[in-house]
Amino acid sequence: AELGLNEHHQQEAMGYLRFARFRRGLCLRTVDSCFQELKDSRLVEETFTVDEVVEMLDGLQRVVHGEVESELIHSTYTNVLLLRQLFSQAEKWYLKLQTDVSDLENRELLEQVAEFEKSECTSANKKVDTDLTKPKLAPLNEGGSELLNKRVACLQEENEKLKARLKTIETQATAALEEKSKLEKSLKDLQAIQGDQKTNGNQDIAELENKVAALKSQFEKTLNDATENQKFMEEDLVTTKHDLLRVQDQLSTAQKELEKKFQQTAAYRTMKEILSKKNEQIKELRKKLSK
Repeated sequence: AELGLNEHHQQEAMGYLRFARFRRGLCLRTVDSCFQELKDSRLVEETFTVDEVVEMLDGLQRVVHGEVESELIHSTYTNVLLLRQLFSQAEKWYLKLQTDVSDLENRELLEQVAEFEKSECTSANKKVDTDLTKPKLAPLNEGGSELLNKRVACLQEENEKLKARLKTIETQATAALEEKSKLEKSLKDLQAIQGDQKTNGNQDIAELENKVAALKSQFEKTLNDATENQKFMEEDLVTTKHDLLRVQDQLSTAQKELEKKFQQTAAYRTMKEILSKKNEQIKELRKKLSK
Protein backbone atom coordinates (compact mmCIF):
# COMPACT_ATOMS: atom_id res chain seq x y z
CA ALA A 1 0.00 0.00 0.00
CA GLU A 2 1.39 3.37 -1.07
CA LEU A 3 0.16 6.96 -0.73
CA GLY A 4 1.88 8.27 -3.86
CA LEU A 5 4.57 10.07 -1.80
CA ASN A 6 8.33 9.66 -1.50
CA GLU A 7 9.86 7.54 1.25
CA HIS A 8 10.52 10.45 3.62
CA HIS A 9 6.96 11.81 3.41
CA GLN A 10 5.48 8.33 3.80
CA GLN A 11 7.47 7.93 7.01
CA GLU A 12 6.12 11.26 8.24
CA ALA A 13 2.56 10.16 7.42
CA MET A 14 3.14 6.89 9.26
CA GLY A 15 4.39 8.81 12.30
CA TYR A 16 1.15 10.78 12.40
CA LEU A 17 -0.89 7.58 12.00
CA ARG A 18 0.91 6.10 15.01
CA PHE A 19 0.09 9.21 17.02
CA ALA A 20 -3.57 9.07 15.93
CA ARG A 21 -3.78 5.35 16.75
CA PHE A 22 -2.38 6.03 20.22
CA ARG A 23 -4.95 8.77 20.84
CA ARG A 24 -7.73 6.53 19.50
CA GLY A 25 -6.74 3.72 21.84
CA LEU A 26 -6.58 6.14 24.75
CA CYS A 27 -10.09 7.40 23.98
CA LEU A 28 -11.48 3.87 23.74
CA ARG A 29 -9.88 2.93 27.06
CA THR A 30 -11.45 6.02 28.61
CA VAL A 31 -14.90 5.05 27.30
CA ASP A 32 -14.42 1.48 28.57
CA SER A 33 -13.42 2.82 31.98
CA CYS A 34 -16.66 4.89 32.09
CA PHE A 35 -18.75 1.74 31.60
CA GLN A 36 -16.63 -0.21 34.08
CA GLU A 37 -16.95 2.54 36.68
CA LEU A 38 -20.75 2.46 36.26
CA LYS A 39 -20.73 -1.30 36.76
CA ASP A 40 -18.56 -1.10 39.87
CA SER A 41 -20.28 1.87 41.51
CA ARG A 42 -23.97 1.56 40.61
CA LEU A 43 -24.70 -2.04 39.67
CA VAL A 44 -24.49 -3.35 43.22
CA GLU A 45 -28.14 -4.37 43.58
CA GLU A 46 -30.06 -7.16 41.90
CA THR A 47 -33.13 -5.14 40.87
CA PHE A 48 -33.55 -1.55 39.63
CA THR A 49 -36.53 0.54 38.77
CA VAL A 50 -37.06 2.08 35.36
CA ASP A 51 -36.23 5.54 36.68
CA GLU A 52 -32.98 4.32 38.19
CA VAL A 53 -31.93 2.63 34.93
CA VAL A 54 -32.81 5.79 32.96
CA GLU A 55 -30.83 7.89 35.44
CA MET A 56 -27.77 5.63 35.16
CA LEU A 57 -27.94 5.61 31.35
CA ASP A 58 -28.32 9.40 31.21
CA GLY A 59 -25.32 9.84 33.48
CA LEU A 60 -23.28 7.40 31.41
CA GLN A 61 -24.36 9.19 28.23
CA ARG A 62 -23.19 12.56 29.59
CA VAL A 63 -19.81 11.17 30.63
CA VAL A 64 -19.20 9.35 27.33
CA HIS A 65 -20.45 12.34 25.34
CA GLY A 66 -18.04 14.62 27.17
CA GLU A 67 -15.08 12.26 26.70
CA VAL A 68 -15.77 11.75 22.97
CA GLU A 69 -16.35 15.47 22.38
CA SER A 70 -13.11 16.33 24.19
CA GLU A 71 -11.16 13.81 22.10
CA LEU A 72 -12.69 15.09 18.82
CA ILE A 73 -11.83 18.68 19.75
CA HIS A 74 -8.30 17.62 20.66
CA SER A 75 -7.97 15.78 17.33
CA THR A 76 -9.14 18.87 15.43
CA TYR A 77 -6.64 21.11 17.21
CA THR A 78 -3.75 18.68 16.61
CA ASN A 79 -4.63 18.56 12.89
CA VAL A 80 -4.53 22.37 12.77
CA LEU A 81 -1.11 22.35 14.48
CA LEU A 82 0.12 19.80 11.95
CA LEU A 83 -1.07 22.01 9.07
CA ARG A 84 0.57 24.99 10.78
CA GLN A 85 3.94 23.19 10.75
CA LEU A 86 3.62 22.39 7.04
CA PHE A 87 2.49 25.92 6.14
CA SER A 88 5.32 27.49 8.17
CA GLN A 89 7.92 25.36 6.39
CA ALA A 90 6.39 26.26 3.01
CA GLU A 91 6.34 30.01 3.81
CA LYS A 92 10.07 29.94 4.56
CA TRP A 93 10.58 29.06 0.89
CA TYR A 94 7.83 31.38 -0.40
CA LEU A 95 5.46 28.54 -1.30
CA LYS A 96 1.67 28.61 -1.12
CA LEU A 97 0.04 25.27 -0.28
CA GLN A 98 -3.58 24.43 -1.07
CA THR A 99 -5.89 21.86 0.48
CA ASP A 100 -8.97 20.10 -0.92
CA VAL A 101 -11.39 19.42 1.93
CA SER A 102 -13.64 17.37 -0.37
CA ASP A 103 -10.97 14.64 -0.56
CA LEU A 104 -11.33 14.11 3.20
CA GLU A 105 -14.61 12.26 2.54
CA ASN A 106 -13.30 10.25 -0.41
CA ARG A 107 -14.08 6.64 0.48
CA GLU A 108 -11.46 5.23 -1.88
CA LEU A 109 -8.70 7.43 -0.46
CA LEU A 110 -9.75 6.62 3.10
CA GLU A 111 -9.56 2.90 2.36
CA GLN A 112 -6.14 3.46 0.80
CA VAL A 113 -4.93 5.16 4.01
CA ALA A 114 -6.37 2.32 6.08
CA GLU A 115 -4.57 -0.26 3.93
CA PHE A 116 -1.37 1.76 4.20
CA GLU A 117 -1.63 1.86 8.00
CA LYS A 118 -2.35 -1.86 8.16
CA SER A 119 0.60 -2.80 5.92
CA GLU A 120 3.01 -0.45 7.69
CA CYS A 121 2.00 -1.71 11.12
CA THR A 122 2.55 -5.31 9.96
CA SER A 123 5.98 -4.53 8.53
CA ALA A 124 6.85 -2.47 11.62
CA ASN A 125 6.07 -5.43 13.90
CA LYS A 126 8.35 -7.66 11.81
CA LYS A 127 11.24 -5.21 11.98
CA VAL A 128 10.87 -4.09 15.61
CA ASP A 129 14.00 -5.97 16.74
CA THR A 130 16.23 -4.54 14.04
CA ASP A 131 14.87 -1.04 14.51
CA LEU A 132 15.73 -1.07 18.21
CA THR A 133 19.38 -1.72 17.44
CA LYS A 134 19.72 1.07 14.88
CA PRO A 135 21.03 4.43 16.15
CA LYS A 136 18.65 7.29 15.62
CA LEU A 137 19.48 10.95 15.13
CA ALA A 138 17.64 13.70 16.93
CA PRO A 139 15.35 15.52 14.48
CA LEU A 140 15.90 19.17 13.62
CA ASN A 141 13.10 21.62 14.27
CA GLU A 142 13.95 23.76 11.24
CA GLY A 143 12.25 22.49 8.13
CA GLY A 144 14.55 24.35 5.70
CA SER A 145 17.88 23.01 6.94
CA GLU A 146 18.10 20.23 4.36
CA LEU A 147 17.30 22.58 1.48
CA LEU A 148 19.70 25.16 2.87
CA ASN A 149 22.48 22.54 2.98
CA LYS A 150 21.74 21.64 -0.64
CA ARG A 151 21.81 25.33 -1.57
CA VAL A 152 25.19 25.77 0.15
CA ALA A 153 26.58 22.71 -1.67
CA CYS A 154 25.25 24.03 -4.99
CA LEU A 155 26.84 27.44 -4.37
CA GLN A 156 30.14 25.83 -3.46
CA GLU A 157 30.07 23.78 -6.65
CA GLU A 158 29.26 26.88 -8.73
CA ASN A 159 32.07 28.72 -6.93
CA GLU A 160 34.58 26.03 -7.92
CA LYS A 161 33.39 26.11 -11.54
CA LEU A 162 33.76 29.89 -11.70
CA LYS A 163 37.26 29.66 -10.22
CA ALA A 164 38.24 27.10 -12.88
CA ARG A 165 36.72 29.27 -15.62
CA LEU A 166 38.55 32.35 -14.30
CA LYS A 167 41.85 30.45 -14.33
CA THR A 168 41.25 29.33 -17.94
CA ILE A 169 40.45 32.87 -19.09
CA GLU A 170 43.55 34.22 -17.36
CA THR A 171 45.66 31.57 -19.15
CA GLN A 172 44.11 32.50 -22.51
CA ALA A 173 44.71 36.21 -21.88
CA THR A 174 48.37 35.55 -21.01
CA ALA A 175 48.82 33.50 -24.19
CA ALA A 176 47.25 36.28 -26.28
CA LEU A 177 49.60 38.87 -24.78
CA GLU A 178 52.60 36.66 -25.49
CA GLU A 179 51.47 36.19 -29.10
CA LYS A 180 51.02 39.96 -29.46
CA SER A 181 54.57 40.53 -28.16
CA LYS A 182 55.99 38.00 -30.63
CA LEU A 183 54.18 39.66 -33.56
CA GLU A 184 55.45 43.10 -32.55
CA LYS A 185 58.99 41.73 -32.35
CA SER A 186 58.64 40.13 -35.79
CA LEU A 187 57.45 43.44 -37.22
CA LYS A 188 60.43 45.27 -35.77
CA ASP A 189 62.79 42.64 -37.20
CA LEU A 190 61.21 43.02 -40.64
CA GLN A 191 61.45 46.77 -40.47
CA ALA A 192 65.12 46.47 -39.52
CA ILE A 193 65.72 44.08 -42.43
CA GLN A 194 63.94 46.51 -44.72
CA GLY A 195 66.30 49.30 -43.63
CA ASP A 196 69.37 47.13 -44.22
CA GLN A 197 68.20 46.10 -47.71
CA LYS A 198 67.70 49.62 -49.04
CA THR A 199 71.15 49.57 -50.66
CA ASN A 200 70.35 46.51 -52.74
CA GLY A 201 68.86 46.50 -56.20
CA ASN A 202 65.46 47.89 -57.05
CA GLN A 203 64.05 44.40 -57.65
CA ASP A 204 65.12 43.13 -54.25
CA ILE A 205 63.75 46.27 -52.66
CA ALA A 206 60.42 45.86 -54.41
CA GLU A 207 60.17 42.21 -53.36
CA LEU A 208 61.09 43.03 -49.77
CA GLU A 209 58.61 45.89 -49.75
CA ASN A 210 55.88 43.59 -51.01
CA LYS A 211 56.78 40.96 -48.42
CA VAL A 212 56.92 43.58 -45.69
CA ALA A 213 53.59 45.03 -46.82
CA ALA A 214 51.99 41.58 -46.84
CA LEU A 215 53.47 40.69 -43.49
CA LYS A 216 52.48 44.08 -42.11
CA SER A 217 48.93 43.62 -43.36
CA GLN A 218 48.79 40.13 -41.89
CA PHE A 219 50.30 41.39 -38.63
CA GLU A 220 47.79 44.24 -38.40
CA LYS A 221 44.95 41.81 -39.00
CA THR A 222 46.32 39.36 -36.44
CA LEU A 223 46.97 42.23 -34.03
CA ASN A 224 43.40 43.51 -34.43
CA ASP A 225 42.03 40.01 -33.87
CA ALA A 226 44.27 39.58 -30.84
CA THR A 227 43.18 42.98 -29.48
CA GLU A 228 39.48 42.16 -29.95
CA ASN A 229 40.04 38.73 -28.41
CA GLN A 230 41.90 40.31 -25.51
CA LYS A 231 39.14 42.87 -25.01
CA PHE A 232 36.51 40.13 -25.07
CA MET A 233 38.47 38.02 -22.62
CA GLU A 234 38.99 41.02 -20.33
CA GLU A 235 35.24 41.70 -20.34
CA ASP A 236 34.56 37.99 -19.76
CA LEU A 237 37.16 38.04 -16.97
CA VAL A 238 35.46 41.01 -15.29
CA THR A 239 32.03 39.35 -15.64
CA THR A 240 33.38 36.09 -14.25
CA LYS A 241 34.97 37.91 -11.30
CA HIS A 242 31.64 39.63 -10.59
CA ASP A 243 29.83 36.28 -10.74
CA LEU A 244 32.47 34.78 -8.44
CA LEU A 245 32.02 37.61 -5.92
CA ARG A 246 28.24 37.23 -6.12
CA VAL A 247 28.39 33.48 -5.55
CA GLN A 248 30.87 33.93 -2.68
CA ASP A 249 28.51 36.49 -1.11
CA GLN A 250 25.54 34.11 -1.52
CA LEU A 251 27.63 31.29 -0.08
CA SER A 252 28.61 33.41 2.92
CA THR A 253 24.97 34.45 3.45
CA ALA A 254 23.76 30.83 3.22
CA GLN A 255 26.45 29.65 5.65
CA LYS A 256 25.53 32.42 8.11
CA GLU A 257 21.84 31.47 7.84
CA LEU A 258 22.72 27.81 8.37
CA GLU A 259 24.84 28.73 11.40
CA LYS A 260 22.00 30.87 12.73
CA LYS A 261 19.52 27.97 12.32
CA PHE A 262 21.96 25.65 14.11
CA GLN A 263 22.22 28.11 17.01
CA GLN A 264 18.43 27.92 17.34
CA THR A 265 18.42 24.14 17.81
CA ALA A 266 17.80 22.53 21.19
CA ALA A 267 21.22 20.87 21.18
CA TYR A 268 22.99 24.22 20.76
CA ARG A 269 20.94 25.86 23.53
CA THR A 270 21.57 22.93 25.86
CA MET A 271 25.32 23.08 25.17
CA LYS A 272 25.28 26.84 25.79
CA GLU A 273 23.51 26.38 29.14
CA ILE A 274 26.04 23.71 30.17
CA LEU A 275 28.95 26.04 29.28
CA SER A 276 27.35 28.87 31.28
CA LYS A 277 27.00 26.62 34.32
CA LYS A 278 30.62 25.47 33.94
CA ASN A 279 31.80 29.09 33.76
CA GLU A 280 29.90 29.92 36.94
CA GLN A 281 31.49 26.93 38.69
CA ILE A 282 34.94 28.06 37.54
CA LYS A 283 34.31 31.56 38.90
CA GLU A 284 33.23 30.12 42.26
CA LEU A 285 36.34 27.91 42.42
CA ARG A 286 38.57 30.88 41.60
CA LYS A 287 36.96 32.88 44.41
CA LYS A 288 37.54 30.00 46.83
CA LEU A 289 41.18 29.67 45.69
CA SER A 290 41.77 33.41 46.08
CA LYS A 291 40.37 33.24 49.64
